[in-house]
Amino acid sequence: MSALIQLRNASKAFGAAPALQPTDLSFERGKTTVLIGPSGCGKSTLLRLIIGLLEPDGGTIHFDGIAITATNLAQLRHRIGYVIQDGGLFPHLTARKNVLLMATHLKKPAGEMQRRLSELCALTRFPEAALDRYPIELSGGQRQRISLMRALALSPELLLLDEPLGALDPLVRAALQKDLKEIFARLKQTAILVTHDLAEAAYLGEEIVLMNEGRVVQIGTLEDLRAKPASAFVTEFINAQRSLAVI
Repeated sequence: MSALIQLRNASKAFGAAPALQPTDLSFERGKTTVLIGPSGCGKSTLLRLIIGLLEPDGGTIHFDGIAITATNLAQLRHRIGYVIQDGGLFPHLTARKNVLLMATHLKKPAGEMQRRLSELCALTRFPEAALDRYPIELSGGQRQRISLMRALALSPELLLLDEPLGALDPLVRAALQKDLKEIFARLKQTAILVTHDLAEAAYLGEEIVLMNEGRVVQIGTLEDLRAKPASAFVTEFINAQRSLAVI
């Protein structure tokens, strides 16, 4: 299986502080990969480099074999969906208009957009009757479903999710975790998800990338990390979340 995303010696610093040390990393097609680690470890920076919100200071990032540059970034972004923690919805637009924002910008036919909207409502279990509500009129879980629908609207090859469930209460979060897992499996979606929650990482991810201080510390399943920790930090990180890691 070939990689959809490849980092080749990619690095990023903010002033004198390195956010991502020179990193080689590949993300396979059709697989859900979870980036996990303590705050400030570089996981969100890595995601923002892939989507082009940040430029690497060194090295390159390849999408489907093509190096991401300022010249092709806008075109490549149409092939990537992006979900952030608070949803990033526009408060002055209805749920419907938020979902169809990019499709409308690209002047997709009205019939095609309506069909896609109905498909996405069914996929994410969002009630079509609520599409004309504004974000403030939706629950936190509904807002995240709208954000996910918007990210999936153009059938992206890659889905990036930056702590999408972090602000939700436990019951809503558990329900959305279950739905996300089913959606990824049904779509055979290539997805990269950032979380700080080990249980969530183990539940959603086929592969876990544990990071610390801008470096990849270990890659594998939760059992790999438990049974064969690459360093004392791996064991320390797992033990710190022991109560959450019941899978």
